Amino acid sequence: MAKQQRIVDVQERLPLGESLPLSLQHLFAMFGSTVLVPFLTGLNPSIALLTSGIGTLLYILLTKGMIPGYLGSSFAFIGPIIAVSKSQGVGAALFGCLLSGVVYIIVAGIIRTSGTRWLDRLLPPVVVGSIVIVIGLGLAGVAVDMASKDWTVASVALLIAIVASAFFRGFLGVIPILLGIIGGFVFAAIRGLVDFSAVGKAAWFAMPEFTMPHASWTAAIVIAPVALVTIAEHIGHLLVTQNIVGRDLMKNPGLHRSMLGDGVATALAGLVGGPPSTTYGENIGVMAITRVYSVWVIGGAAVFAVLFSFIGKFSAMITSIPVPVMGGISILLFGIIASAGLRMLVESGINYTHKRNLIISSVILVLGVGGAKINIGDLQIEGMALATFAGILLNLVLPRGLNEDDAAESEQVVH
Repeated sequence: MAKQQRIVDVQERLPLGESLPLSLQHLFAMFGSTVLVPFLTGLNPSIALLTSGIGTLLYILLTKGMIPGYLGSSFAFIGPIIAVSKSQGVGAALFGCLLSGVVYIIVAGIIRTSGTRWLDRLLPPVVVGSIVIVIGLGLAGVAVDMASKDWTVASVALLIAIVASAFFRGFLGVIPILLGIIGGFVFAAIRGLVDFSAVGKAAWFAMPEFTMPHASWTAAIVIAPVALVTIAEHIGHLLVTQNIVGRDLMKNPGLHRSMLGDGVATALAGLVGGPPSTTYGENIGVMAITRVYSVWVIGGAAVFAVLFSFIGKFSAMITSIPVPVMGGISILLFGIIASAGLRMLVESGINYTHKRNLIISSVILVLGVGGAKINIGDLQIEGMALATFAGILLNLVLPRGLNEDDAAESEQVVH
């Protein structure tokens, strides 16, 4: 009879010799995705690691050490950050990121006093799923453009990530992005496409370069609403986590505390030059595999992330990764994001014979993927922000009786 794997509970503290390798495992799980976001958006990878680590420690503190969650860079904000950075600069984009954290904090306060029913009405699956599809497909052009600089290198990185994701089991199956980046980097280096000069010149110890935000209401309108989508993602991750650890985390310490932790971490990141944060499914996967749920292990990974952010050669190595490598990885990653939105629609049972659902999704997809823009005075709302506003508005104003009428018509046709 097989021996049952031991469960390490949420607040259990392991000996240092056991805890350190488990913490490193969580670091590897989040690393590839966390550094990919600053690489694509032009932010500093060292700051992303620093804010990821500090943000996770703050999250653990604000949730009273009861939720084992790691916070890494959020992919939902990539497109809006790139768009705002091109038109108004990185500082303006960071202001939008800062305000997205404030949105989290405000929603956490409302949830604490009013519960979540209003949130379910504001952001039903038909809206969230459609917007998540827009997040992935809206970035497709970025991925293809990066990969097209050297399709051979991009294809190798993509193939490695696909093989790891499809066929690897255990911990290796949780880090396909990291394996794809490493494999693509090695292949590019063999072909002489990696410039190591910056790594040689970099100091071992280097203070990360902070970037301060500057006020921009256009950036606020474009970036801050994305938080409404990642809030839905946050709730989903918390539900999965509580199923894994066998505790009702939505009630104790409460969704509002979890949301507050994520919001404070995101606001802090925007304040110093890092991307917005989100709870990471990769690390939830590691917990499910290892059955180690200790917040001390998660906290150890956060400490490692902070320490790595001060290693200058490490940061230089990240920036030396050829663009086609990241392009190949992004093809898979952005496609997975879009597919996750489609999966959300399917699993929620969204019926597209209903006119209401069809209208909402159609408008969101065309506005978001098509890159529509509208100007209101000096403010410009475009892409995913415009699609989000339109989806929420349509969901609130379209009569729910449309679906009922469609159902009645379908029944008449059947009979």
